[in-house]
Amino acid sequence: MTQQFPPRLEPDVVQDMKALIFEIARALVDDPDSITVEAIEDQGSTVLRLRVSQKDVGKVIGKQGRTARSLRTILGAASMKMHHRFSLDILEHGERPKSSAALAAAAKDDQESSSQVISSES
Repeated sequence: MTQQFPPRLEPDVVQDMKALIFEIARALVDDPDSITVEAIEDQGSTVLRLRVSQKDVGKVIGKQGRTARSLRTILGAASMKMHHRFSLDILEHGERPKSSAALAAAAKDDQESSSQVISSES
């Protein structure tokens, strides 16, 4: 039995996915000149980081996150065809992305504070 590995991701595939997200976002926002999409390789997957102006973040996210969820659904469907996992981060210009270490620390703090609340109620 031979083990199959996914084919090496070609740069034009990443460019195609970046272009897909860029074009959809351009149709949604008021300031299309402020849109940037960058690709970041992360442990066997690619994170697409969409940055828009502060006034357009709500348009890209949508009511109750429906537009963002739809963008991620489209990205997921295209990812299946490419046999490579893509994810989407939506940020406003100037906003720093949260690192995975910062997210893990925040989750740990949340757990510790909730366990303290539970133990103090006992």
